[in-house]
Amino acid sequence: MKFKGRIEVKLRRESADPESETVKKSLQDLNFQVSQVKVAKVYEVILEAASKKDAEAMVKTMCLRLLANPSKDEYSFEVEPVGSTRT
Repeated sequence: MKFKGRIEVKLRRESADPESETVKKSLQDLNFQVSQVKVAKVYEVILEAASKKDAEAMVKTMCLRLLANPSKDEYSFEVEPVGSTRT
């Protein structure tokens, strides 16, 4: 079966985040009243797996081995069958 994984990777709260601070300052300079900005990367992958459980295990392994640095990043993900309908 084909599955779509959506992975979000962002810096841990305790990590310095200069990119988010720069975006926040730029938005404030444009007169947007924002108090916090958090920048994250989103990856979408289509993969083959025998079951949703197998697909979730594969996506978790992707995060641990490549997409997220455990010393500075946190991640979350969702996996769903390709072609599924959300209600």
